[in-house]
Amino acid sequence: MIAGSIVSAPRAVSRRRGIIWALSALALLVLAIAGLSLGEAAIPVGDVFTALLGGGDGGTRLIVIGWRLPRVLLGAAIGAMLALSGALFQVITRNPLGSPDILGFSAGSYTGALLVIIGGSVSTAALTIGAVGGGIASAALVFALVAWRGADGTRLIIVGIALTAMLGAVNTMIELAADDVVSRSAAIWGAGSLNGIDGRWMPVIFVTLLLGALATAWLAPALNLFELGEDRAASLGVRPVHLRLSAMLVGVILLAVTIAAAGPISFIALAAPQIARRLWRSGPMPFAASAMTGSVLLVFSDLLATRLFAPTMLPTGLVTIGIGGLYLAWMLSGANRRRR
Repeated sequence: MIAGSIVSAPRAVSRRRGIIWALSALALLVLAIAGLSLGEAAIPVGDVFTALLGGGDGGTRLIVIGWRLPRVLLGAAIGAMLALSGALFQVITRNPLGSPDILGFSAGSYTGALLVIIGGSVSTAALTIGAVGGGIASAALVFALVAWRGADGTRLIIVGIALTAMLGAVNTMIELAADDVVSRSAAIWGAGSLNGIDGRWMPVIFVTLLLGALATAWLAPALNLFELGEDRAASLGVRPVHLRLSAMLVGVILLAVTIAAAGPISFIALAAPQIARRLWRSGPMPFAASAMTGSVLLVFSDLLATRLFAPTMLPTGLVTIGIGGLYLAWMLSGANRRRR
């Protein structure tokens, strides 16, 4: 009897996770279809599928495949990349607040890309190099500032908050020093939005997502041990310093490429891993589930941004900040209840 219940428990957990995966995939599909169908030129769902299959009139195919499909696909990919980045940093800091938004890495990537924009270049390669360089530089600075006392998660977060504030002031000064046209463009891009994104980013985004996912899968066994505690992980053969640096590099690159493409979109990296952890009820960090959750959150946020005050299109980052603020308030209130 007891043996039967022990065997059935993993099956029940596996069945539950399978149902959540199916519901998540269905939610993402429904949101994607809504993104392809809704707009100033509303297109019936049947015509959307016809256009995707190569049929229908040329105008419908242009709207669905040429304009809306790249935005939906890139939104899903960027959401997954942000979530993977957040999951990596939450593991290496061993803190649910260990998000690149809070650690200062987003601000550093934004600074690097902003310097490129102010310098007059908006090419895909230049923006990517600038954002990655700025993110790596900010990460190196944060870890250098805490290295002499040990890279404790709480200490990393405190230093990251300070760096975020300082880089925010620097970014404002850079924007104010630029001419009006460039400054306005940088400010709009800095709000974080999919409004101006197009198909030229698809190779960069999807290659980075694929490589980042493979690197995360390779690091996942060591990261799962690291969550048990740094000393215990070291006793099991994990090299904490090497692991932390490797995960940091992968996380920064995933984050920086999204910032180069769409600007800094906040709170997806913070919220998605924790939402996935609660939904899937997994012990170790569920990296694949986090990526799926990030995709759903960002595609949903972008749909709200485009339709909430139509025909005015809000920056996607404004919506994610609102959702993230509600999530953060809920998470902190839950922590307070547990303390009582």
